Amino acid sequence: MKVSLNWINEYLTIREDVESVSKILTDIGLEVEGIECFESIKGGLQGVVVGNVLSCEKHPDADKLSVTTVDVGGSNILPIVCGAPNVAAGQKVLVATEGTKLYDGDKEFVIKKAKIRGQVSQGMICAEDELGLGSSHDGIIVLPDSSTIGTPASEIFAVEQDVVFEIGLTPNRIDAASHIGVARDLAAFFSQHNKVDLQKPDVSAFTEAAPIDSFEVVVEREDLCPRYCGVVISNITIQESPQWLQNKLKAIGQKPINNVVDITNFVLHEMAQPLHAFDFETIKGNKISVGTCAEKTKFVTLDEVERELSAEDLMIQNSEEPMCIAGVFGGAHHGVTQHTTSIFLESAYFNPVAVRKTAKRHALNTDASFRFERGIDPNITVYALKRAALLIQELAGGVVASHIFDSNPSPVPGNRVELSVSRVQALIGKSISKKEMLSILQSLEITLIIDEGDTLVVDVPSYRVDVTRQEDIVEEILRIYGYNNIEIPARVKSSLIYSDEIDEDLYKNKAADMFIAQGWFEVMNNSLTKSAYYDSLPTFDKEHLVQLVNPLSADLDVMRSSLLFNMLEVVSYNKNRQNPDVRIFEFGREYSKNPKKQSLKAYSEEQKLALCASGNYMPQHWSGAAQEADYFYMKKSVEMMCVKLGLHAFVYENYADDFGVGQLLLCNNKQVATISQVNSKLVQLFDIDNPVFCADINWDVVMSIVGKPVLYTEIPQFPEVRRDLSLLLDDDVSFAQIEEIAQQTEKKLLKSVSIFDIYQGKGIPEGKKSYAVSFVLQHSQKTLKESDIDKVMKKLISAYSEKLHAELR
Repeated sequence: MKVSLNWINEYLTIREDVESVSKILTDIGLEVEGIECFESIKGGLQGVVVGNVLSCEKHPDADKLSVTTVDVGGSNILPIVCGAPNVAAGQKVLVATEGTKLYDGDKEFVIKKAKIRGQVSQGMICAEDELGLGSSHDGIIVLPDSSTIGTPASEIFAVEQDVVFEIGLTPNRIDAASHIGVARDLAAFFSQHNKVDLQKPDVSAFTEAAPIDSFEVVVEREDLCPRYCGVVISNITIQESPQWLQNKLKAIGQKPINNVVDITNFVLHEMAQPLHAFDFETIKGNKISVGTCAEKTKFVTLDEVERELSAEDLMIQNSEEPMCIAGVFGGAHHGVTQHTTSIFLESAYFNPVAVRKTAKRHALNTDASFRFERGIDPNITVYALKRAALLIQELAGGVVASHIFDSNPSPVPGNRVELSVSRVQALIGKSISKKEMLSILQSLEITLIIDEGDTLVVDVPSYRVDVTRQEDIVEEILRIYGYNNIEIPARVKSSLIYSDEIDEDLYKNKAADMFIAQGWFEVMNNSLTKSAYYDSLPTFDKEHLVQLVNPLSADLDVMRSSLLFNMLEVVSYNKNRQNPDVRIFEFGREYSKNPKKQSLKAYSEEQKLALCASGNYMPQHWSGAAQEADYFYMKKSVEMMCVKLGLHAFVYENYADDFGVGQLLLCNNKQVATISQVNSKLVQLFDIDNPVFCADINWDVVMSIVGKPVLYTEIPQFPEVRRDLSLLLDDDVSFAQIEEIAQQTEKKLLKSVSIFDIYQGKGIPEGKKSYAVSFVLQHSQKTLKESDIDKVMKKLISAYSEKLHAELR
């Protein structure tokens, strides 16, 4: 949000420099994210002076150019080539001298000495559009003869300079979404040293007219519009706003339109009350009703877009048609035009939730909806209406032609909060006197109702919708008192609590540290994703997706049911930026819905760890070629993480689904992870060239297994023995089966089983394959004898022959 320092100075006098004001605003909770200088004329007319045209002759080599000499003061007589048709000797003109910076929109160009068709030119005689003084380019500006040569143009045209603060307004501080709101906070801060009064606009001059019997205002949905006010103003002349009003709006990035519309925008940014002006002649049937329309009613908004209305959208309507989406956006055919002579000026308080839903439903975000959906002050509607009406009378010649329509004139009370002085001091961590607390609260317009020693009861003004409890009052006291004025204590008091519960963060850090040490990158993606992704999964039931009621866009309309799509987005993003080698991991939640269950029980979520690799995991090096990530690299990475976290004795099962083909990793008969190569159709959907491998680790299951104490065993003093077998097996036999049978057959001496060769081809029958398997044996108490080893190997051969029909080669 942009705030003008000149504008704030109209409500209180600030003597501090810009940097000090910026620091104060940040300290009181209105963080300044940027400071910029504003000039009503870009460049401030620096380098532009009054000149006197001494001579003017036709250019010898150009029909439309003139060669002039111009006196710009002192002893400076400048030769200037000019293309304007109205230039003549004896004129007083505006001259941009050498080095002057002029602007064409955002483009800057510098006046330099040059030769134009052979004639030297040392400046430029300017038209109004070239200086930003208007839009005409018909000819140069001719000044009165009384103008003094050499006078800076900035003195003649009174260039206004301002400082604009860019404030990062938090969602709860809608009370500060205006210049009066910011000034109110500054006044509260300055009042802690010397009492500062906030000078608000006086509206006592406003006078109502008699009611118009033939004109009716009806609020049909008071739940959506608790208060609706308006007044008819006639005899209006639509024209440009005066320069002071245009400058105020330009300073904060608003484009001036006409005097009436500019006044509504001015009041919005002055006191955070959105207004809307309807052309009175377009209000058919002399009736305004505030209610809803039928579902899918067509309505054309100010941006000339035809929209389909929801039956839940609150609309401002005449007797025949809707005119405005209440609190969000006006209609294309009922606003102020150059032909408008009478208006109905609206000032209302709309239900914040209803406005937010409507704005999101139609993907609209306006200055009005920004304020309404956060909760404006319901007691300011008439005050803002009078302020705007007086300005319209002053700047557009308007006459108030009706009384003020007010659907609910009773004031809306603010929140009443009870607090304990001792508790406030405890929360702050410093003993601030009760007198000082009350002084701060008074400066914030928080009224003391009951004072009973340690117990205080205060009334919070209605514009502070975020202050509802004691802790909020503490925050208000602190931000004005100053967080930096709270000393850091020399001692920290804490209670040590021992717990046997598993520290999930500790295990997450262990896993993350391991992957990062191997060159992986951790990512964090949005939990919202695109439902259209799941259309590419033939067997996936979209009823299991958690849909958003009011999605920000079609790309963020469901909670993610899988982390894989997010990972593929990251891979695609990197690939499109010349980085095809990606290894990433993410801790996140997956969300699902059981359509057979009701209410909250239908929804569930799981904590997952997702891995994704594509391209090379080892770049090309002088010592060897690049090494590309494959299924076995992903499987090895998952196994290393499991061992790191203390998971052992895991087994694999083959599996396939819509995402890809791979294996399930099980531990303690629980499914820990799926490891797979991603389906090529999904890879193509994201325009990825390389194969992609992923792992989906169920972190909740991991946490249910880890945590068992690590048992120590002494390193054996006796040597290991390795024996190899070459087995002829059926093609469908997996190494996991071989390993499992070995572990079941010899539990005491067998330490490990590994495969070091697989062969299919010449000499191997069809439907068969050859596995070369090694077995490591060891006894903890003695050196194994050959007879012990042979006994174990015979048992293994017998088990493989019986269970797998294996043959020795």
